[in-house]
Amino acid sequence: MLTRSSVYASIRKKGEEDDMLKVVTSSSVDKNASAAGQEAGQQITAGLKLPKVAFVYASCDYDLEALLKGFKTAAPNVPFIGNTSFTGVILPQGIIEGESGFVGALALEDEWLAVGVAGLEKKGSAVETGRAVAKLALTKAGRSTPPTYFNMVAPPGEEEFYLKGITEVIGRVPFFGGSAADNSIKGDWKLYTDELITADGVAVAFFYSSKPIANLYTGAYRETSDVGIITKVKDNRVLVEIDGVPALKKYASWRGVAPESLFGGDLLVSTINSPLGVKDRLGDLVAIRHPMNGNPDYSMNIGNNLSEGTAVIRMEGTQDELINSASETLAALKKKADFEPAAYVLVHCGGRRAGMGDRLGEVYRNLKQVAGDVPFICQFTFGEYGYEQDDRNTCGGLMLSYTAFAK
Repeated sequence: MLTRSSVYASIRKKGEEDDMLKVVTSSSVDKNASAAGQEAGQQITAGLKLPKVAFVYASCDYDLEALLKGFKTAAPNVPFIGNTSFTGVILPQGIIEGESGFVGALALEDEWLAVGVAGLEKKGSAVETGRAVAKLALTKAGRSTPPTYFNMVAPPGEEEFYLKGITEVIGRVPFFGGSAADNSIKGDWKLYTDELITADGVAVAFFYSSKPIANLYTGAYRETSDVGIITKVKDNRVLVEIDGVPALKKYASWRGVAPESLFGGDLLVSTINSPLGVKDRLGDLVAIRHPMNGNPDYSMNIGNNLSEGTAVIRMEGTQDELINSASETLAALKKKADFEPAAYVLVHCGGRRAGMGDRLGEVYRNLKQVAGDVPFICQFTFGEYGYEQDDRNTCGGLMLSYTAFAK
């Protein structure tokens, strides 16, 4: 646990070109929300002359209005996007968590980077709101063409529909991001920008740059031989039947346990190490579907949308594998990127983090070792978004969505 704030900045050496992406991370665990926001904002403006955007992740325990007002006071004219993160964030300085609250941020500055940040409360359907926020982000960026890539933040529940609306406006553009989280799955999560705080809406940051990003999106689970066809779904996210059998009974038979032992929230905890997965059409990606609640009719509430007539696979991962996958995925991202990275934005599932218990320190040490001198921020979400090589944007749960920005 970090007991004081610190700043970790990429420092240009004399003679380096001015067009390099510059990065600063900042944090605070001050008990006073306004003071915490000011402290985090001051560290950014002390390290960068003209930040183009900041990713800001904070505790749901804070008065977010006071926190973000403090941040804007210290870092005026810095567009930001973010959400509440489950129990903490990880920065190069350490694990940022506090009994009264925490905030962590990563800001980017580049002469050749343009960013349009926009957020809207839900009005009408999620698809309609997605269309509207995309149009607003284009206006904010001063552009009429699709971005190079974009970041999205939404609450758990309708992520795929927000994405659908955005895609109808800009087409299939690579994206990354995650769903807002709280500390106890009570619905205390919020998402926000420099102009909006809401529990029910969507925010995006449209990036325009000649410099690429690389994203690695994975559940890092092992497939088992337990496979079935989804034969009945209700309201997009209630899995009613697998192979014509009540879904909870089918899943319990795969695990060799009594289905009644998986009623209610017991299902969520039990499936952190054994969730469900659905493959994309080419088999390149298994998107994890986290069973959330076992119902008396033996149906299962799932954390993401499902479709009848598709196959569902039972996946597995031990606690050690979940812990090791955090840094192994970063190492794989470094190999995947064909450029020198300037920053990493790491979206890590909060459920996976909960399954680690008191071993989060191992994750920090391993991430720091793999990242080396490259600044990074890792948040913990209740839904993760990423893409595969042909820009197949996908939303999932219990996943890792790691993004590298080129220097």
